[in-house]
Amino acid sequence: MATTMEGQDRVLATAQQIVKSLNMNTQATEDMILILSRFDNRLSNISDLMDGGADDSKTRNQFDRAEKIILEHDPGGAGNPSSRNSLPWEECPEEASEYLAAVDLIIQLTEGLNVESEEDDDVMDRAENALQLAMSRLEDEFRHILIRNTVPLDADRLYGSVRSVSRSFTFNNGEIGDVVESFREDEQEGSGYHHERGASLGGDFCVDLIRVEAIEELKDIADRMIRSGYEKECCQVYSNVRRDVLDECLSILGVERHSIEEVQRIEWKILDEKAKKWILAIKVVVRVLLFGEKRLCEQVFNESELIQELCFVETTKGCVMQLLNFGEAVAIGVRSSEKLFRILDMYEVLVDASQDLEALYDSGELVCSEVKGVLKGLSMSAVGTFVEFEKAVKAETSKPIHGGDIHPITRYVMNYMKLLVDYSDTLNSLLPDDSGSSQIDNGECVAAISPVGTRLQLLITSLESNIEEKSTLYEDGAMRYIFLMNNILYIIQKVKDSELRTLMGDQWIRKRRGKIRQWHTSYLRAAWSKALLCLKDEGIGGSSSASFKVILKERFKNFNLCFEDIYRLQSAWKVPDNQLREELRISISEKVLPAYRAFLGRFGSQLESGRHGGKYIKYSPDDLENYVMDLFEGKPFVLNNNIKRKSSRLVHLSADQEKEKKNRILILTGAVSL
Repeated sequence: MATTMEGQDRVLATAQQIVKSLNMNTQATEDMILILSRFDNRLSNISDLMDGGADDSKTRNQFDRAEKIILEHDPGGAGNPSSRNSLPWEECPEEASEYLAAVDLIIQLTEGLNVESEEDDDVMDRAENALQLAMSRLEDEFRHILIRNTVPLDADRLYGSVRSVSRSFTFNNGEIGDVVESFREDEQEGSGYHHERGASLGGDFCVDLIRVEAIEELKDIADRMIRSGYEKECCQVYSNVRRDVLDECLSILGVERHSIEEVQRIEWKILDEKAKKWILAIKVVVRVLLFGEKRLCEQVFNESELIQELCFVETTKGCVMQLLNFGEAVAIGVRSSEKLFRILDMYEVLVDASQDLEALYDSGELVCSEVKGVLKGLSMSAVGTFVEFEKAVKAETSKPIHGGDIHPITRYVMNYMKLLVDYSDTLNSLLPDDSGSSQIDNGECVAAISPVGTRLQLLITSLESNIEEKSTLYEDGAMRYIFLMNNILYIIQKVKDSELRTLMGDQWIRKRRGKIRQWHTSYLRAAWSKALLCLKDEGIGGSSSASFKVILKERFKNFNLCFEDIYRLQSAWKVPDNQLREELRISISEKVLPAYRAFLGRFGSQLESGRHGGKYIKYSPDDLENYVMDLFEGKPFVLNNNIKRKSSRLVHLSADQEKEKKNRILILTGAVSL
C-alpha cells in the first residue's frame, strides 16, 4: 500500500514539474493540463495540486479551453463558425475522449469554485451553461449509443432461450381440443379431450441485449450525467429506449397489448392460443430479458445502486404489467370447464416466475404486489371453475344416447379427470383440505387422502349416479342395461389406464366389474325371456292332440317374430368395446341356441313333413348363430331382407373356418372375466 502511494506521489510531482516548466507559454500549459487530465483521473485536478502555480488567470484559461471544446460540438451553436454536429463516439474516439475531459474540467470547476466576486459569478454562469450544453449533447449520444448497439432479437433467439423438458413447444393448432373432442369415439389412440402443457425452462439463459463494446461508453456518459445532477434525464433516456426494445420482444413473442375489456370479448379458442403464447412469454421475459436488463443496469449505472434500481423498474415495469394485465383479464373472465387447464398452466408458470420477480424487484414494489394479486385471481378462478364443473356434472340432465352408446358426459368427465390428475400438486395447494374419512361410495369408507383425490372420487360417484339416473329413461329394459354396461365399463377403463387407479383402488374396480356382470345377466333376461318362452314344452300337449300342430306352428311363428324384432333393434344398438360386444354375443348364443336346437330337434320333424313347413321353421341353429354376430354394431338390419345373404355366406364357409370360429368363441368364453 505504501509503495502504491509513493508511486502516485511521484506521478503527481512529475506532472507538476512539467506544468511549471511550461508556465512561460499559457496555451501550452492549458493543453498539457487537459492532456494529463485525460491520461489519468488522478491528474484531473492537477491545477489544485500545484503549489501556488495555478492562479485565477490559469483557472479561467483552462475553463475557456474546456468551454470552447463543448461549444464546438454544440449542435445548436449556429452562431459559432466552428460549430459542428459530429458524432465523435462513432467517428472519432479521440474527439470523444477530449470532450469527456472538457466535461470533467467543467464539473470540477462548478464543484470547487467559490463565488466571491461578480467575475466569479460570471464564470459560474458560463460553466453552468456549458455544462447544460454538454449534458444535452451527452444525453443525445447516450440515446444514440443505446439504439445503435442494441442487439437485434428475433423469434429464434428468444425461443431458443428456453428449453422444453418433456417436449418441444409448438403453436400448432389442436394442442387443446374443443369440448366436442371428448365426445368422439375413442377408437383411435389419442382421441378425446387433449391438452398440451406449456414448455418448461431448462435453466438460466443469458442473451446479450447491448453489444459488449458499447457498455463502457454508456457507463462513461452515465457517470458524468449523474455527477452533474442529470441522473433523471439519463434514466429517462435509458428507460425509454430499453422499454421500446422490450415492447418489440413481446410483439415477437406474440403478446399483443389488450385492455381487460378487450380480452373479455375474445372467444375462447383464440384466447387460448394467446394464453399459450403468454405462458411462453412469461418464461422468456422473466428468466431471460429481465435478468439481462438487471445485469445491464448494474453495468451502466454501477456507481449508484439506487439509480440501478430506478432505471430497471422504469424500464421493465410496463412490460411486466402488460403481461400481468392479460393474466388478470383471463382470471376474471367467464368460467367454463374448458378453461381450467389453461388457467392452471398460467398459474403454475406465474408461481415459478414470482420467485424470480421477487429477486429482481424489492418486495414492496408495485410489480410484486401485482403479481400476488394476479396469482390470487388465477387461483380463485381455477378453484371456482373446478367447483362449477362438479356442480355441472351433478346437474347435467341431457337424455341418454339412442342405442345405449357411451354418453358424451361420460367421455367428457373421464377425459377431463385424467388431465386433472396431472395437476394434482397444484390443485392440492389450492383446494381446501376437507378430505378426512368420507362416505364416498354406498357406505364404503375411504381413508383420508389428498384434497384433489377426495374431490375426484366424489366426482366419479356423481357421474355414476347421473348415468344410472339416465338409464331409467329407457323404455326398453334391455337397452337400459346395455347403456349401463357401456358407460361404467368406459369409466373403469379410464381409471385403470391412468393415475386415477391409484386414487380409486383395485377394490373399486372389482366392485364395478361385479355390477357389469349383474347387468349382463339382467340384459339376457330382459331381452331374451320372451323368445325363450316360445321354446318351452309346456302347453303343447301330445302329438295326437288335435291342437298340437296349431300350437307348434304358433310357437315357431312367435319365436321367429321375437328373434326378428330383437335382431332389428339390437343390431342398431352400439357396444363400442370389442371384448364386451363379443361376450354379449357368446352369452346369447349359449343361452338361445341350445334351447332352439333342442326344441327344433323335438318338434321340427312334425312341421317339416307337412305343407308350408319352411314358413314356420325359417332358421337353422347356424343361421341364428350367424345373425347374433350382427348385434351391437350400431348398424340396423332387417333380418327378412338378409336371409339369402346369410345362407349364402354360411354355405361358403369352409370346415376350417367353421372350426376356427368355434374355437374363438370357446377361447373368449373361457378367458374373459368382467
